[in-house]
Amino acid sequence: MNQSDEGAPTADRMHEKRNIQIIEWEDLDKRKFYSFGVFLTMSIRATVYPATLIRTLLQVQRGTSLYTGTFDAFFKILRAEGVRGLYRGFMVNTLTLISGQAYITTYELVRKYVSQYSDDNTFKSLVAGGSASLVAQSITVPIDVVSQQLMMQGQGEHLTRFRLNADSKNSKQMFGQTRTIMSQIFAADGFRGFYRGYVASLLTYIPNSAVWWPFYHFYAEQLSKLAPSDCPHLILQAMAGPLAAATASTVTNPMDVVRARVQVEGRSSVIETFNQLIKEEGCWGLTKGLSARIISSTPTAIVMVVGYETLKKMSLRPELVDSRHW
Repeated sequence: MNQSDEGAPTADRMHEKRNIQIIEWEDLDKRKFYSFGVFLTMSIRATVYPATLIRTLLQVQRGTSLYTGTFDAFFKILRAEGVRGLYRGFMVNTLTLISGQAYITTYELVRKYVSQYSDDNTFKSLVAGGSASLVAQSITVPIDVVSQQLMMQGQGEHLTRFRLNADSKNSKQMFGQTRTIMSQIFAADGFRGFYRGYVASLLTYIPNSAVWWPFYHFYAEQLSKLAPSDCPHLILQAMAGPLAAATASTVTNPMDVVRARVQVEGRSSVIETFNQLIKEEGCWGLTKGLSARIISSTPTAIVMVVGYETLKKMSLRPELVDSRHW
């Protein structure tokens, strides 16, 4: 706290401590922010990718034809292919580093813009989160389409339209298999093929992002009221992140199942895919992959929140460092 706050009443000072302070865009040293941000994003992607792969496999399979659940899929892949099997398509997925930086930048800039018209933190978080997801998905969808096709290789011919030939499978070149899949997608569907499922992705991730940020700040504030006044804010934020992720995942999982099927199976209609899913598997089909999604989102949220909040603190402009209570 500032020295000027020393004379404030004790009750006011305690209340100040319990409010989670938000570091805004104008408070940051942008050079530090982007430099550290790339490393943070890459670390998070590598940590949660196996759960992302398993979630996609569970969502795309018919019933329980291949795997009965998250842990069954994990151990079967591990036994059949080793750790490498859990990172099938990962190198292509690392290109989402670009979308990650675009997401962060859009979120912060939109939040700053909206603050000119509203001081409501929930409203600012909702609008900024949705806008950031719109920009990021426009970059991510083509990467996801290729990455998911690579995930499906060796999982049954009925799960994907595109197959690697023997030469591609044995290729030692890092992007040899990727080039093969990309050429097949382009030959079959043209450029539009790389944006298959784009609408479904927007319908999944814009609400997910728009819901996550307001709930994250809400849970953090509620926890700050329950926690001791000297409890570090980072601990409260690390607890709020998974709670917000579980909430957002549960709300948006039905659309995520539809999105995965549209992209992997080459469908063109979100509504037809949704109706077929309900017809074949009932309402329970809309929960497929939810446990894997929550399992992956929990460590992701903890790592992301701790990393992101630490990143912002490390990137704080020098003259502001001593003015903040953490």
